[in-house]
Amino acid sequence: MVRTILIILEVLVSLGLITTILMQSGRAAGISGAIAGGAQSLLGKKKGIDEFLSKVSAGLATAFLVITLLLTFIE
Repeated sequence: MVRTILIILEVLVSLGLITTILMQSGRAAGISGAIAGGAQSLLGKKKGIDEFLSKVSAGLATAFLVITLLLTFIE
């Protein structure tokens, strides 16, 4: 029962992780923004949705790791 719930949760977390990573702007967007005058991209500062997506993807990656370890020890 617990194993089934963890597997379902892991699938949902992995889909969320894939989605948030694909929604983030690429590195090329930061470089073109720097050329166009977005100097904050060069300083490593992220704004708006990119910062939010970065934090969400880090949280989901951590959750994925923890769930995977739990599934390993349950078996």
